Amino acid sequence: MKYGVVIFPSKKLQDLANSYRKRYDPHYSLITPHLTLKGFEANEEEVVNFANKLRQIAENNKEFPLKTLKISSFQPVNNVIYLKVEPTKELTKLHNEINQEFSEQNLEYAFVPHITIGQNLSNDEHSDVYGSLRMKSFDHEETIDRFHLLYQLENGSWTVYETFRLRKE
Repeated sequence: MKYGVVIFPSKKLQDLANSYRKRYDPHYSLITPHLTLKGFEANEEEVVNFANKLRQIAENNKEFPLKTLKISSFQPVNNVIYLKVEPTKELTKLHNEINQEFSEQNLEYAFVPHITIGQNLSNDEHSDVYGSLRMKSFDHEETIDRFHLLYQLENGSWTVYETFRLRKE
């Protein structure tokens, strides 16, 4: 089964991302806007063990600021447009600790914290959308106090398996 560890931003930031995702992200209806920390496959026994480790990681990490400033893109690797999230030391530490628990599953890409707002776009559509959005400011800051373990349902949508609260400052 497919699982993921994600951060869901505030409703305000989700609403902003969704205003673009409705038009530019075919996965809009399958999952709310999120920042992926880890994606993996596991059986039920493995995920129970991983959830226990995530609980410990949450206890060892404190809440942290999440900041977005602008739109960026993964082109030419793929036509994904996203809200760029500042890679704070707390966010990077959380990502690294989670990924150390699943070190046997290689990371396909370097960690670029982001919230996808468009994907699977044609080259022309990507160029038009990215060209118009990259000039706008997306200055937003909030505090992240939790992360979530999700699993994918048969219809392709994602739902929360468990939520993990980070330590208060």
